[in-house]
Amino acid sequence: MNGVTAQSMRDKGVGYKINWGASFLHLKEMAAEYGKDYDLAIELWKEDIRECKILATLIMPADKISADVVEVWMEGVKTQEVAEMLAFNLLQYVDFAPVLAYGFIASAKPLEQICGFHILSRLFMKGQEPNEKGINEFIDQAQAALKDENLGVRHAAATCAMRFADLGIVYERLAKSAFKGILEI
Repeated sequence: MNGVTAQSMRDKGVGYKINWGASFLHLKEMAAEYGKDYDLAIELWKEDIRECKILATLIMPADKISADVVEVWMEGVKTQEVAEMLAFNLLQYVDFAPVLAYGFIASAKPLEQICGFHILSRLFMKGQEPNEKGINEFIDQAQAALKDENLGVRHAAATCAMRFADLGIVYERLAKSAFKGILEI
């Protein structure tokens, strides 16, 4: 337990039933010992404990989680940290990641938007190019998100826009045009 970290999180309004303040590196080491385990991930997610939720994202097999379980898990996300961990550790790897991402960025819920933009960022980093409909949807949602009052949403959208521009010269030109006056590409 890292009491200083746990107290700092409580002071910043991050409330869990239990928060041990464990580092991500320590949780990643623990997850490696357990390996991928669907049933354990499901049980861990049910707990309102920061470390259990993060561990669940690390040990859930991406090829076994269903869209229904993702929906339930997303409903249980209460913090930006867990939304990001869900995107980075698990959702970028599921077969239906693009569908999730576009659905989440169109949501009115900030944590879903953050998760969606982070999933798309990772897909763009892997070189996955969106189709024309995906480009239009991404640009529309990112333009709105870059003006959002929520700093986490704006940051996730800005990062995603940069990753979009990194896909190649055509995408860079599209991004420069679409985000002119909003974001420096």
